[in-house]
Formats: sequence, structure tokens, C-alpha cells
Amino acid sequence: MRQTSRISEAPALGSNQARESRRSARPILSLSAAIALSFTLIGCAKVSQVRENPPSWLTPYRSDIGQGNFITKSQADRLKKGMRKEEVRLLLGTPLLIDPFRENRWDYVFDIRKGDGSRERRRFFVEFKGDALEQWGGDELPTESGDALLPMRPAR
Repeated sequence: MRQTSRISEAPALGSNQARESRRSARPILSLSAAIALSFTLIGCAKVSQVRENPPSWLTPYRSDIGQGNFITKSQADRLKKGMRKEEVRLLLGTPLLIDPFRENRWDYVFDIRKGDGSRERRRFFVEFKGDALEQWGGDELPTESGDALLPMRPAR
């Protein structure tokens, strides 16, 4: 009988140790759950900040995009009063806008959107009297070429 009592006591002793270890593990599990929950809530609060202003290492590369006619100061300096429309077109390129109600005015627009989100727009116009260049003007023109502003990448 003594042997059976020892066998019956052994599981009881083991279950007491298991209960003790569970009791000591509960505060650790509760603390771990509380820490995990607090980090989750803090992380959710920061998501809107990261979405609105992400760090530079997290954002993808965005290239500069230029559209329109890029006209430099040196091109505008070569214009002379009395030039024909074809000469102006060869010098400045085909205008982006030709107003159907004012056929004697050509508008050249250049728009660049940089990778950081900033935007720059330049406008330049030429006016003719008949077929002869009468006047020109617009925004301040850059002195550097368009290749320095928007470098071309070689085709693959």
C-alpha cells in the first residue's frame, strides 16, 4: 500500500509545482501582454505621422519630371525684332499653346515637378505682327541648359 500512496502522492506533488509555476508565470504574461498592447497603441498613433511625413530612407525614389518647352536666357537673347515665325520656331521650338483667338501670340510653358514634391512653372510668350516678331517676354529664364536641370539618362 505504501507504494500506491507514493505513486498517488507523486502526481499531486507535480501538479502543485505546475500550479506554482503557472501562478508565477501569470504576472510575467500579464506584463508582457500590457507591454505589447502599449507598443501596438503607440505604433498606431505614429502611423499617421509616418504616412504624412515619412523618413527619407523609407520613401521611394521619385525622378524630376519636366514638361513643355525649356527656354534659356541665351535662346531668348538671340531673338530679334522682325524675325519670321519659322525662324522663331526653329530657335525656340514648337509652342505649347497657340491661342485660336490670337494667332499672333505663341505661349511657351515649362513645368517641372521635382521628386521632393515641389513644382516650378515658367512662361514665355512671343507676339507677331503679321509674320514678323514684334515683342516677347515672360518669367525670368534660367541661364543653365535643360540638361543640367533634367539630365537625360542613356537608353538601355
